[in-house]
Amino acid sequence: MNEHILIVEDEEDILELVRFNLEKKGYHVSVATTGELGLDAARTMLPELIVLDLMLPGIHGLEVCRLLKDDRKTRHIPIIMLTAKGEDSDIVTGLNFGADDYITKPFSPWIMVARVQAVLRRSLSKPENADDLIVRNEIIIHTGRHEVMVQDKKIHLTSTEFRILHFLANRPGWVFTRDQIVSAIHSDDYFVTSRSVDVQIMGLRKKLGPAGKYIETVRGVGYKFRD
Repeated sequence: MNEHILIVEDEEDILELVRFNLEKKGYHVSVATTGELGLDAARTMLPELIVLDLMLPGIHGLEVCRLLKDDRKTRHIPIIMLTAKGEDSDIVTGLNFGADDYITKPFSPWIMVARVQAVLRRSLSKPENADDLIVRNEIIIHTGRHEVMVQDKKIHLTSTEFRILHFLANRPGWVFTRDQIVSAIHSDDYFVTSRSVDVQIMGLRKKLGPAGKYIETVRGVGYKFRD
């Protein structure tokens, strides 16, 4: 497990509680203590998930949520809000802005971890917005059209090859095991095993030509899209 989680929280006790329990589960954790620092960290690091307190010094957590969801670069990142009891209107506003879940203080660390795991599972398996483009160097991936272009040339991929490329390119720099790739691209329309991932990657690299170099093998672990 190597998903990157950003915690934006100014209360030291809560920050350390969340960080300790997430790191204990194997997550890579970064922290920020103000709204401004949280925005900068999210835009720079592009974590897999953000745990966002609403009552922050500087920019309010709701405004941080809105700005991240309005930004094409960060709007795909799931957000779990930390709220105090009695902030029902803020919860509704945050969910309307695009937040994925909320946790009310005080909270159980075990429930917090379970919520994080559930949101990450949904996030890693759901398709991007149909109009979204993923641009990585000379590779352009159009999610809605199921289309890949390399240096203005259309590349014809199978459904499985497309899903693997989309999954890896959407998270550049992160290493995924074969089992994680299988889980992410699973569909009722086809069946992929961890052993067949190597064959799919080989075919994908061949079709991408020189751009296939961006899909790197991490010996003893799996694959990543070069950051």
